[in-house]
Amino acid sequence: MAAQPPHYSEEAALSLTLAIVAASPGPLLLLDGDLNIVAASQSFSEVFEIDAGAAVGGPLSGLGAGEWDVPRIRSLLDATASGAARIEAYELDLHRPGRPPRNLILHAQRLVYLDLENQRLLMSVIDVTEARADQKLKDDALAQNLVLLAEVRHRVANSLQIIASVLLQNARKTQSEETRGHLKDAHNRVMSVAALERQLSESTDQDVQLQTYFVSLCDSIAASMIADTDQISLIVTGDGGLVSARVSVSLGLIVTELVINALKYAFPEGRRGRIVVDCQVRGPNWSLSVTDNGVGLPANPSQIRTGLGTSIVQALARQLDATVETGPAHPGTRVAITHTQIALVGDGPAASRGDHAATGA
Repeated sequence: MAAQPPHYSEEAALSLTLAIVAASPGPLLLLDGDLNIVAASQSFSEVFEIDAGAAVGGPLSGLGAGEWDVPRIRSLLDATASGAARIEAYELDLHRPGRPPRNLILHAQRLVYLDLENQRLLMSVIDVTEARADQKLKDDALAQNLVLLAEVRHRVANSLQIIASVLLQNARKTQSEETRGHLKDAHNRVMSVAALERQLSESTDQDVQLQTYFVSLCDSIAASMIADTDQISLIVTGDGGLVSARVSVSLGLIVTELVINALKYAFPEGRRGRIVVDCQVRGPNWSLSVTDNGVGLPANPSQIRTGLGTSIVQALARQLDATVETGPAHPGTRVAITHTQIALVGDGPAASRGDHAATGA
């Protein structure tokens, strides 16, 4: 004859339930439908310094010095008891007389069991005071470090601008055309980094908004190298894509070299013209181009200049895993640098486009 399953009385089942609640390692309360305390865990008593035995049978609002008498909590528990709601991660600041406030997270749900006439609610309490305090310390330290970093970058930008000014002054004083050209090139390379440091010092993160950066950079180049902006214009087009600071440094130097090269060779003998710097960012993929409407490339490929600027552009493109293509623009010349990466997610939507004409001194 098969053994019969043991029969538990209602008293035994209730006793087991109360024992489970009392032994809970986390603060736990068992409430009835009127929000009176049926049982409290030992951990609840220890954390909130409450006599669990004396609290049983009394209302939740009467715990301690009345700090649990919170209208919002009662409203939520009443809704939970009726089945209309369930408390999940409700945050509460518990204020106790003579003690610092505690940051709590409450969870509560109605228990569904055979005795439908006697409603029961189970409410757990998680004390996150120390965790929030640690996080605040980390956030404060991070904020302070960001302020210091911004100040350092601001000072670096100022120092680079001083160096650039000295280079430009020496370029104006020298009698050698070749030396003057080298000094002006060095001035613009320094200014490209200074413009980036200035933007980073004003930014709240480590990403760089390319159009803003290129506008500032091209304004600086135009001021030092374009005597008459009605004769030659320098324009920035593209979207508002973001790239890392490391990538933006290389892109800024590439733009500087390509614009300097166009200004030197695309418009001989006072020729009028335009240079357009365009950058498009689509998720992990981006493209940069510098296009002029000048005299164009020589018909003989052997006559194409491959000086220091070209070498710098090629080296920077390799560091970025990008390709460089130079070709005719009909009229003029177009140099395009493209970085393509297979994305795991779809590229984000393009930001609004905008154009900006750089101004000279």
